[in-house]
Amino acid sequence: MTYINTSVNSESTSFKKGNPFYVMALTLVATLGGLLFGYDTAVVNGAEKSLVELFIKPILDPSNLDYTIKLISQYKILMAVVLYLVFLIISAQIIRLLGFKKGGSISAVIIAGLTVWAVSFLGKSVPTEGAALQDTADIIKGFVIASALIGCIIGGASGGFISKSLGRKKGLIIAAVAFFLSAVGTWKPEALNIFGTLPVFSFFFYRVIGGIGVGIASMISPMYIAEIAPANIRGKLVSWNQFAIIFGMQVIYWRWMFFSGAIPAGIFLLLLFFVPETPRFLVMKNKDDKALDVLNKISGSENSQVILKEIKDTIHEKSVPWLSFGFFVIFIGIMLSVFQQFVGINVVLYYAGNIFRNMGASTDSSLMQTIIVGAVNLVFTVVAIITVDRFGRKPLMIIGALGMAVSMIALGFSFYTHNEGISALIFMLTYTASFAMSWGPVTWVLLSEIFPNSIRGAMSIAVAAQWIANWLVSFTFPIMNDNSWLTQIFNHGFSYWIYGVMGIIAAIFVWKLVPETKGKTLEEIEKLWKK
Repeated sequence: MTYINTSVNSESTSFKKGNPFYVMALTLVATLGGLLFGYDTAVVNGAEKSLVELFIKPILDPSNLDYTIKLISQYKILMAVVLYLVFLIISAQIIRLLGFKKGGSISAVIIAGLTVWAVSFLGKSVPTEGAALQDTADIIKGFVIASALIGCIIGGASGGFISKSLGRKKGLIIAAVAFFLSAVGTWKPEALNIFGTLPVFSFFFYRVIGGIGVGIASMISPMYIAEIAPANIRGKLVSWNQFAIIFGMQVIYWRWMFFSGAIPAGIFLLLLFFVPETPRFLVMKNKDDKALDVLNKISGSENSQVILKEIKDTIHEKSVPWLSFGFFVIFIGIMLSVFQQFVGINVVLYYAGNIFRNMGASTDSSLMQTIIVGAVNLVFTVVAIITVDRFGRKPLMIIGALGMAVSMIALGFSFYTHNEGISALIFMLTYTASFAMSWGPVTWVLLSEIFPNSIRGAMSIAVAAQWIANWLVSFTFPIMNDNSWLTQIFNHGFSYWIYGVMGIIAAIFVWKLVPETKGKTLEEIEKLWKK
């Protein structure tokens, strides 16, 4: 959120009279949460082949029948538990949004339906051979690769409560601790197995812990930055969080790369003890003197009293129901989050090596191509940082969505026509560039801006929706991509066409429904929803 006067000129002046280096320093510390977010995301891409070789392929060996039965049985129990957990989180959000009577009725129907499914799912026999076993192996592969996303859903959904009750700073400290524990646990899941499961599911649990950190940081890092940033450069500063995410994706390799995550997690945890809480949260907790002290450093003593009054004028509604501004603002947040994932970006981030191997590349060559994708992602994120406060949010989002749509549809045709050479790589790179300059950073900018302070906790619905969508896409991609029937007909092209269509719908959605927030203070954006 911003604490600056409503005109752009006065904001620029107050920023100059304050300490811009202090604001940048706080931004950089907060973006370490983004760096670990990206690190945690990309680490699976680098390790995907090794994970499959170590944990999944052995179940296809007839001589490992006992292992096969045990692994699939544990998977079925975990899958049921995970779905219950996810639907309980969804139910809690529905109740918080609609109230206990309406929300409780809807939640009861959801849980009852899930129970019927769980009884049927757990009662099915364990496949031990043939196509049924191969399909099950593909499903378990998606389940393990996407395991961190379960934690992300938990962390994202709880981020609103944590940020409001404990504060932005303490929320980031919790995220840093979760990152650290996950880094150590996934390094040696078999040696640090305290869960009583097979090592693959010990790995699963540690990834869930890391995912909780990612989910919390994904909400609170951009929130923290937005709350200390002047409006005229808020988009740029929040976009630095996405840059840190992409930068974190560049460090990859199995075992040691998981453990190496403990280093930035430890640094992040240490630095957080030296940053202040945001002025808005301090005002919420009636700590005006401390808020004023932070504002003096951010905006200068000449402006801090005026800014403090602005904050207090907009913070008095802190306990209002989430629907106080109508459902539309929450709907916008949810759909921005869902479309960011349904365009297929995490398929590229998690499975890039696998995609390039499907193109015929060797393991070493696929790794190099994955690194190229990461470099393009990094470069075009900088483009977004430079342009988001100049051209606005909507133009970047619409252009990016259309660029992704064309690239994904073309990539699907490349596979379908067995033309998986340099053209397919080009389509992958144009897709990545389109996402990096738009839906990657700008979605987080919009999410940090559009929710009024009095319902800031409702942002957790959008963040939870994003991680649920991420999990659905990441979990279903191996099923669609490796399915023998779909592969025979479409040669791995089917899923990319789905993501391409989603890009077109996303562009239309932004064009028709999303307001432009460039240059507006958070107080001005709040007035849009009041109208």
